[in-house]
Amino acid sequence: MTDKNNSKNWKFTHSQADKANWKPGLREIFDYRDLGFVDATNGDYIAHIVKANGKTQSDEVQQWHLHECSFQFVLVLNGSATFEYEGEGVRTLQKGDAINQRPWIAHREIECSTDFEVLEIVSPANFTTRIVPATEIK
Repeated sequence: MTDKNNSKNWKFTHSQADKANWKPGLREIFDYRDLGFVDATNGDYIAHIVKANGKTQSDEVQQWHLHECSFQFVLVLNGSATFEYEGEGVRTLQKGDAINQRPWIAHREIECSTDFEVLEIVSPANFTTRIVPATEIK
C-alpha cells in the first residue's frame, strides 16, 4: 500500500467534458484542453487532450525535435498520424493506439489526419520542445 504522505500534496481534480475550455497551444494546427493536472500535481505532470482544428500550415514540430521531459504517454483518441522516431523508424498511430515516448527521443511528424485527437501526459509539466538538426539523428 502506498503511503498517503508520499503524495507530494497532490490535489484531486475532475475535468468535466461538458465544461471543456479549448485553447491554442504549442502548435497552431491543434487546440488543447488542459485537464487540470498541472495545478493538481504541483507541476509534476501535465495532461491535456490535443485535437486537430482544421488549420494546415507547417510548423517546427514537423521537423526533427525532442521534448526535454522524463515521461511522455500518448493515447490516440481519434484519427491517425505518422511519425518517424530516432532509432525506431516510421510508425503510424491510429485510434486506440498508445505509446510511451521515451524521454528525449528525437522524432518528427510526417502527416496527421484532420480528425487527429490524443490524450497526452507529460512530466514535468513545463517541459521544453527543442528542434534537433537532422544531422544529429541516428
